[in-house]
Amino acid sequence: MDLDAGQTTEGSVVLKASEETGVIRAYLRWRDRGRTVSRSLGVVEHRTRSANLVEGWERARSLGLAREEALPDDSWASSRDVRASMRGNRGRDTSPELRLRAALHARGLRYRVSTRPLPELRRTADIVFPKERLAVFVDGCFWHGCPEHHRPAKKNSGFWSTKIVDNKRRDAETNQALIEQGWTVIRCWEHEDVDTVMDQIVSSLGRSAHQR
Repeated sequence: MDLDAGQTTEGSVVLKASEETGVIRAYLRWRDRGRTVSRSLGVVEHRTRSANLVEGWERARSLGLAREEALPDDSWASSRDVRASMRGNRGRDTSPELRLRAALHARGLRYRVSTRPLPELRRTADIVFPKERLAVFVDGCFWHGCPEHHRPAKKNSGFWSTKIVDNKRRDAETNQALIEQGWTVIRCWEHEDVDTVMDQIVSSLGRSAHQR
């Protein structure tokens, strides 16, 4: 990004979603003279976090707020948009998670977020209903190898192929470990319809209540 007096700085696109409405807005954020500056890029409505990040960067460039820049030499991404996708599909509080949490909250359901269903097992679920022993994972399409939307990386393809296979193996191991301890596991892709996933969760909670 270009600042005054010919200075430049690195910026980032961040997504914020309302837990009540699920509406997602993109913002461009950067540091200027020691303070954080943020500029709204508007509402984004794609199903995946990575697609929303890509659109955010496109809007920032079209508004003249960000300019084209070569990828770092140490980047494993084959393009700027792929890099945004890789970076955007990691961590907690992703846009798909927030949309699902907003829908569950609207139904009067309460839950824990980003916690371990089993304290002794170093695996974190995105949404957890401890009493009902239900763990929900919202999987990113890139990092977990979605059969519909995963696009293999062109750069360092061998590394990324192995990484995705390992992630899928770890997912299966996590599922098995939780099931053996009496938990119900729901995995959904980030692009899946929120209402469909919510209905699956509500149905599982109902079965759990009936069994107690």
